[in-house]
Amino acid sequence: MTLRDFFAHHAVFTVGEVEEFLAARGSTNAHTRRSLLAHHVSRGRILPVRRGLYATVPSGLDAATAAPDPYLIAARLTDDAILAYHTAQEFHGRAHTVHWRLVYLSDRRSAPLAFQLHEFRRAPPPPALRRSGGEMFGVDHRDRSGVEIRVTNHERTLVDLLDRPELTGSWSEIWQSLEAVEFFDLDQVVEYTRLLGNATTAAKVGFFLEQHRETLMVDGGSLRALRRLRPRGPHYLARGHHGRSRLVKEWNLMVPEEILDRTWAEPS
Repeated sequence: MTLRDFFAHHAVFTVGEVEEFLAARGSTNAHTRRSLLAHHVSRGRILPVRRGLYATVPSGLDAATAAPDPYLIAARLTDDAILAYHTAQEFHGRAHTVHWRLVYLSDRRSAPLAFQLHEFRRAPPPPALRRSGGEMFGVDHRDRSGVEIRVTNHERTLVDLLDRPELTGSWSEIWQSLEAVEFFDLDQVVEYTRLLGNATTAAKVGFFLEQHRETLMVDGGSLRALRRLRPRGPHYLARGHHGRSRLVKEWNLMVPEEILDRTWAEPS
């Protein structure tokens, strides 16, 4: 197996993987590795994404116009990267709109990256998950072009989107993206919400599920469990929201009228 064969089986790869490949064939010289990578970059066979990370240019394509899979890039920017928030919705094919920014979870600090038409942003895992060791709760392992990537499942993504809406976009985008999911394992939703330990997030999740009680077949037990986690006094669903809000007493939640009235669904 040659280095070109390695490229053919690795759509996105790290320098470390190249080093392991070459070492298995008896070459441990760092200068040789650098020279080989520079040679293949100059021949248009691979693209440097950032220091230590490369993407393979598929055979027959021009390096100047090749567009590596952005999900693979996001998944390899750190060795613990997990696609999350709106990026997870897009990966699962449930986002209402496609974003140019991709977000991944990682404990390792990593500067934002602009590459081709996309921006890649790292978000730290919720502190409560670090304390409980629950960082991998609701994380799926998926194969994409021969590369294993990690991505949050529907249940965790539902809660994450409501927990950190600034990583997704408008409330209409959040609501319509979540409404594209036909089924949630409600036990997982409640368990993950409890893990986060955020009363406002619990109220948001409970409010969303109650608003979609029929379509998602939400049982009373799940709502009661979430109600026990709600805040004792009124909290705002959208901090910094400048429009009018109304109190939903059952969840002690001040909800923007645009969500209560679903103004985005009104005919133009």
